[in-house]
Amino acid sequence: MDLGASGKSNALAGAFTSNPALISMLQGKLGSLVGQSSGYIESLPEPVKRRINGLKYLQSQHAELEGKFQEEVLALEKKYLELYKPLYAKRAQVVAGDYEPTEQEVEAGKKVDEEESEEQQASGEASKPAAEAAKEDEDAADIKGIPEFWLTALKNHPQIGESITDADEDALKHLVDVRMSYMEKPGFKLEFEFAENDYFTDKSLVKTYYYQEHAQGGDFVYDHAEGSKINWKEGKDLTVTVETKKQRHKGTNKTRVVKRTVPADTFFTFFSPPVFPGENEELDEEEAEGLDAKLEADYEMGEEFKDKIIPHAVDYFTGKALEYEDFEGDDDFEDDFYDDEDDSEEDDDEDESDDDDDDDGKQPAKGENAPECKQS
Repeated sequence: MDLGASGKSNALAGAFTSNPALISMLQGKLGSLVGQSSGYIESLPEPVKRRINGLKYLQSQHAELEGKFQEEVLALEKKYLELYKPLYAKRAQVVAGDYEPTEQEVEAGKKVDEEESEEQQASGEASKPAAEAAKEDEDAADIKGIPEFWLTALKNHPQIGESITDADEDALKHLVDVRMSYMEKPGFKLEFEFAENDYFTDKSLVKTYYYQEHAQGGDFVYDHAEGSKINWKEGKDLTVTVETKKQRHKGTNKTRVVKRTVPADTFFTFFSPPVFPGENEELDEEEAEGLDAKLEADYEMGEEFKDKIIPHAVDYFTGKALEYEDFEGDDDFEDDFYDDEDDSEEDDDEDESDDDDDDDGKQPAKGENAPECKQS
């Protein structure tokens, strides 16, 4: 459900107001200012206060109507998603090479594209010679479907594309479909279907976004997100890298090689969403701001998939989507979501001396347990 910029802000704000740990931190920071009135309302004459209470009643009626409006919009979106599904299913068949478009469908697609072709000709872009085009057609006779369709579509999204590393690309080449569905409870689910690959055993990875049961002020309030645990094949975990360090013992002068895993920048941290702290956990101001940024970026990324990439995948594949999308002001989208984590782990003082760093960035070796990469 597309909440819009205001709706997204309200959704995230609602999530924070329902979290005791964050509320505690904010109250501690603001002290006596929290919940305090400026005194202006109290200073008004009683007849004016009476009218204000009347306005509050009208506002409550408005909120009830807003809630019904959002429920009806959601019901309408669910209805049309069912109508879209056959189109998405056929798209998946074309991409996979299980269905070949008919001549009628191809010609209709060309007509849709006429305006863009005219613009290309007007800009002086030359068409390929017929012989060259025929040769390419002959060379492509054995190609099945549309290779790297989803990888290309994701890379053409300015912010999501920034989150895809070179290593990610090899894994995402095997992404064959992305689907969205609504749940019975408020929220939606994204399903990423993969062909067999060298990186993980999962056939599909799922990311689920939950809203609170009851809308506040007409808006569905974001509650939390959950992602699939990825079953990485041995030595193929893209969410971590292995750093090696040579250490020389102070007393014996002997050296040893120490390996440790550290979080890596990767698209696949999308499936390890940031989480709210527990009720007994305390956050300082910097930690709270960092969590806020990560939650917002994660939520927005899910909305981008739901409202833009899935419905308009072919336009992102061709790059046409960039013509009608306004991405200005989103430069911090990727930075917020994929901000590096601080690793404060220190080596044993007893063994630490003259260190020769040799960070090779290799994947975990056989038998090593890589720590889960979480954004927190």
